[in-house]
Amino acid sequence: MVKSPDAAARPASPAIMWFRQDLRLKDNPALRAAAHSGTPLLCIFILDEEVMRLGGASRWWLHHSLAALGAALEKHGVPLLLKRGAAGPILEELAAETGARALYWNRCYEPAAIARDKKIKDAMKEKGLEVKSFNAALLCEPWEIATKTGEPFKVFTPFWKALQQKTIPAPLPAPEELVAGPKVEDEALETFALLPSKPDWAGGLKEAWQPGEEGARARLAAFLDEHLREYPAKRDLPAQPATSRLSPHLHWGEIGPRQVWSATEAAFASDAMQTKSGTAFLRELAWRDFSHNLLYHWPSLESENWKSAFDAFPWAKDEKGFKAWCAGKTGYPIVDAGMRELWHTGWMHNRVRMIAASFLIKDLLVHWKEGADWFWDTLADADLANNYASWQWVAGSGADASPYFRIFNPVLQSEKFDPKGAYIRKWVPELAGLDDKHIHRPWEAPEAALEKAGIKIGRDYPAPVVDHFEARDRALEAYQAVKRVS
Repeated sequence: MVKSPDAAARPASPAIMWFRQDLRLKDNPALRAAAHSGTPLLCIFILDEEVMRLGGASRWWLHHSLAALGAALEKHGVPLLLKRGAAGPILEELAAETGARALYWNRCYEPAAIARDKKIKDAMKEKGLEVKSFNAALLCEPWEIATKTGEPFKVFTPFWKALQQKTIPAPLPAPEELVAGPKVEDEALETFALLPSKPDWAGGLKEAWQPGEEGARARLAAFLDEHLREYPAKRDLPAQPATSRLSPHLHWGEIGPRQVWSATEAAFASDAMQTKSGTAFLRELAWRDFSHNLLYHWPSLESENWKSAFDAFPWAKDEKGFKAWCAGKTGYPIVDAGMRELWHTGWMHNRVRMIAASFLIKDLLVHWKEGADWFWDTLADADLANNYASWQWVAGSGADASPYFRIFNPVLQSEKFDPKGAYIRKWVPELAGLDDKHIHRPWEAPEAALEKAGIKIGRDYPAPVVDHFEARDRALEAYQAVKRVS
């Protein structure tokens, strides 16, 4: 049948591709499906702060990630539309303005996002739009992996074993071609006001990171080429660049976990010596999936003790200690080094995260949520599932948690994992002149050693805010309240 001239001239109805935490072109199933639908695309990112609660470091990262995504889309002749406000009304208005007949997105798994997305899907379908959603963020969907009785996993090791039995889909290539939809008025990225200005505290982040899909792929390639083989032996050493540092890229979806899984498998498939190292690394990637599974099945994980017995825990209100912890001035060098690394770079080595979290919770008895909230504001990789599940793990209140009696001794941890004090010297430079023995416990250093290093405890570096051994006894006594009701 020959189309009439009017029908031929009429432009096809566009499809809306709603970017969220999937700021990439490769292995983006929603984008690929939208592109293959054969219709022009309206690519949009909405800063929906009713749902998207962002800390300062995350805001900085998002600005640069959106700039990178916008530039990548422009190379395909498609602009990235930017809007700010409640996503539902914005999407409805965009569909009405452009005549869009389809909406594509990749799923988010935070409770507020799930509730919002369900409302949007229902409203759009009522208006006649086709709505399609996809998995771009996890190795497996939270409803795809369960125990033999159909229950969600509560312990990581059996979850990991079950995940290994799954076939992880291969990552998708970027769409070959994108066609731009009609021109739409949007906002400039600068109007989002995501960058700090007075003061601009992001200098360390600029030095440490390259946000965006290109930066993510480069970081993964460098890790696999240079550090995968030594990962099991060196991943707990904070002075060594032995970890992937992919967490912020994964959070914003600049790279997908299936891309990481596939590239890692390829690395150790070509070198049998790397199989053990690769498996150890993939196990950590699986912990990320496990955390998202917990949040999906227990949506109150962010705000409530996963184990209700911990509601009886007698938390202390130690404002002075909490401020010292935030500022990296506790008097315990390994803790202070970690907190300063966090403030300067928006990231902290995972071993030191555990030490710092244990110190706040168990030495100072400050509620895990206060520490989690501080991390949320200062981490570039602030991820709701990972952050709050991990803090509850350290507290002992979470799933598959660290036992309550595991109380890290910050000095012994420091001596074990930073034996030469290299990490401490980098982030606590006022202690750099101390010898390897006393740099972990400067308050015990002889006066001669302190004087030689130009240090006076209480002037140049603080005395410990708490005696660890007394704090440990206090914590064990406090945990008895939990045992009585469990």
